[in-house]
Amino acid sequence: MGRKRKKGSLGMQWFTTGVSTTLVLVLLGLVSFFILFARELSDSVKENLTVTVLVSDEADAGEIARLRTEWTGEPYVCGIGYVSKEQALREAAEAMGSDPSEFLGANPFRASLELRMDAAYANTDSLARVVERLKRCPLVEDVVYQKDLVDAVNENLRNISYVLLALAALLVLVSFALIAGTVRLGVYSGRFVIRTMKLAGASWGFIRRPFMARGFRLGLVSGVAADGLLAAGAYALSCHDPSLAAYIKPGMLAGVSAVVLVAGLLLTLGCTYFCVGKYLRMKACDLY
Repeated sequence: MGRKRKKGSLGMQWFTTGVSTTLVLVLLGLVSFFILFARELSDSVKENLTVTVLVSDEADAGEIARLRTEWTGEPYVCGIGYVSKEQALREAAEAMGSDPSEFLGANPFRASLELRMDAAYANTDSLARVVERLKRCPLVEDVVYQKDLVDAVNENLRNISYVLLALAALLVLVSFALIAGTVRLGVYSGRFVIRTMKLAGASWGFIRRPFMARGFRLGLVSGVAADGLLAAGAYALSCHDPSLAAYIKPGMLAGVSAVVLVAGLLLTLGCTYFCVGKYLRMKACDLY
């Protein structure tokens, strides 16, 4: 009867440890998810930054088509749009409420190519080199982009990245401390078993083996459970706001799941190893 009660108590203790570990891994996974989500979102914001290339009036439709084909293959270009002189005039007339060509006597606008930049090139230094290269083309009249907006976007995204990375580092330390505390409670219940095995002449590796196996199972089950909760949360988020589904990619979810699972295994195995080592080095009088 006493043995059954002891086993039930030990099982409940490890169940509580597993729940605590799972919750900690969920928090760690949330931070990892938001770091990757912020990167996807920042890339999307950067790729919406456009560089306007004003084309010379001497360029015909064939030359403009050739420019579009040539620039589409460049690594710094994510997409190209074309705005004709007539379309630019119509858009200006709608915005101003009057037609500028009526009092100017001619269409004052030029045809332009709208280059959406690749996220890796959407920064001040890269854009300056790209603009210099574009201006060398004899068909290009001028190249315009909002430098202040580019600087502001990159500065804000950089600050957000620093905050998320600092939060992730802090959470890793907190996770290790919390999981170490919960695992230590589980190992504590077996301290007399450790002492008995030492007296029987068992090696430290042999004594550690069952505890490490239990720690592995704890990390594996907790990691899988945390991954399931995170996947359910991501699905609920995409259903609640379908516009966010474009930023929640399968590769990102796979990366977060791998991080959570590996972190769960490493943390539980590492904590178990050090906790068992503590009781292996402890004297008999300190066990009580």
